[in-house]
Amino acid sequence: MNGPVDAAIDEVPPSSFQPESADGDEPPRQRFELEDTGFKEVPKRWRKFYRIWQGEGDSLGPNEVICPVCKVVIRSHREFRPGDRVYCMPCMSRMVVVRRPDGSLEAEVTY
Repeated sequence: MNGPVDAAIDEVPPSSFQPESADGDEPPRQRFELEDTGFKEVPKRWRKFYRIWQGEGDSLGPNEVICPVCKVVIRSHREFRPGDRVYCMPCMSRMVVVRRPDGSLEAEVTY
């Protein structure tokens, strides 16, 4: 059953909720094309939203945060900003994106 509701659900990943800014001070969010990274721990439909952290030499993009519970990289079509909510499907953790003192973004577990 692929009606209009199902099509809308396909476009919004379960891994993130990104509230739009109420004030017009912030620039629009960057958009990213995601490719399937072969992450086999989630259903095929959601694989492009997760990847395995490669260690010290790996770097995160503005659309990626690391799950502090299972160390999987959570990805989004749009850049993350403080206050965004993310969900890690492999470990079922709910998190909020926060800005660290050094300016980088990290996910803080809420549940």
